[in-house]
Amino acid sequence: MSKAFDILVIGGGPGGYVAAIRAAQLGFTVACCESNPYADPRGKPRLGGTCLNVGCIPSKALLHTSHLFSEAARNFSGQGIEISALTINVAKMLARKNAIVDRLTDGISMLFKKNKVAFLPGHGAFIGKAANGWKLTVGKDEVEAKQVIIATGSKARHLPNVPVDNKIVCDNIGALDIDTVPKRLLIIGAGAIGLEMGSVWSRLGAEVTILEAMPDFLAVADIDVAKEALKIFTKQGLAIHTGVTIGEVKVGKKNVTVSYADRNGKAVRVEADRLIVSIGRIPNTEGLNADAVGLQVNDRGQIEVDAHCKTNLAGVWAIGDIARGPMLAHKAMEEGAQVAELIAGQAGHVNLDAIPSVIYTNPEIAWVGRTEQQLKAEGTDYKAGRIPFLANGRALGMDAPEGFVKILADAKTDRILGVHIIGAGASELISEATVAMEFAGASEDLARICHAHPTLSETLHEAALACDKRALHF
Repeated sequence: MSKAFDILVIGGGPGGYVAAIRAAQLGFTVACCESNPYADPRGKPRLGGTCLNVGCIPSKALLHTSHLFSEAARNFSGQGIEISALTINVAKMLARKNAIVDRLTDGISMLFKKNKVAFLPGHGAFIGKAANGWKLTVGKDEVEAKQVIIATGSKARHLPNVPVDNKIVCDNIGALDIDTVPKRLLIIGAGAIGLEMGSVWSRLGAEVTILEAMPDFLAVADIDVAKEALKIFTKQGLAIHTGVTIGEVKVGKKNVTVSYADRNGKAVRVEADRLIVSIGRIPNTEGLNADAVGLQVNDRGQIEVDAHCKTNLAGVWAIGDIARGPMLAHKAMEEGAQVAELIAGQAGHVNLDAIPSVIYTNPEIAWVGRTEQQLKAEGTDYKAGRIPFLANGRALGMDAPEGFVKILADAKTDRILGVHIIGAGASELISEATVAMEFAGASEDLARICHAHPTLSETLHEAALACDKRALHF
């Protein structure tokens, strides 16, 4: 006999587990299935998806440890803190990272029990229509559900003909488990993952080279932020080459050699102890048996959805990395809650124009809304306010004077169109900007709000004032 639920969520990552919990809170009988291959030394099934297991959370743990090590090695003496014989114990660093992952994934299991969400270990796939919804397989079992939420996430894109063993050649999974500091680390891809992993190992002593195919560095970010980031990261020791064409990759037992053409067409050959491939991600839609039920999947591997995450099939929804929009955990979470509320007849909402993005380097990079180059391409008349962290007392006290805050507002209505930050605490500061944009706020709104002193948030206040050329401290 098959198991029956009001809602089956396929995938237990950020979007899936939030959808399951919210649906259960709304009174539905809910099951969530997960079949990820992430190894758990205790033999337990792992919830949390890429984000908690091999993405956002473990990478931030490594970034924090490496940041502390770098601060101790380079900056403590200037503040009167003297340390001798500084070393890094990579095994302990990795153990701490793994303990954080265990704690958070266990926490999701506890939340499932608290909210009476049934966890079904196994891969979910469609069989066909049922009398009152859909019939699916989960592993060897059969399940019926009135509504199905697909939240299967994404996986790393690999280079053609370059096998990833996560020892010499790594994707995001292997990059988090390198057990010794490599003397030479090569990274292909200068996006968030490449820059963050490059930062981790560079701070710990590796010689890091990053190769990027795009002609411009960090083209997704505002042009001023990208220029500032390139200057800072180069100063930190990252060798970043843009506009390259990757050629032959030779993998040995202890090293790897990559041949490439630089932006001028010159042939270059570089050898490294480890290679990290971070050239983007692709949606996990294989194995859903989508064709059998007529589920529409586009040529990018994404499931086609409308503005409310509805697919072309009645009662079937798709959220997170397998749907349109940015591949970000927080976007998936919001969509998960939205779909659960829509199923319950409520007014779920996700504004894709107000989804913040963050790169957790040092300094951090964060933005929300449109970039200056996008506004120029659209022909939008805008004004800009820009304030450096160098003018902020808290930033100077923290020995973090690098970077700036930039606010872009409509020249006629003053409505905020985009906010771009490179500097200390950018990942936290961007939330104030996101709130302002979600409520259609103007730069004057931020300018007239009293900000605590001394705080990093005053940079946002000053940048808002600067939109009307009335900054008070710069």
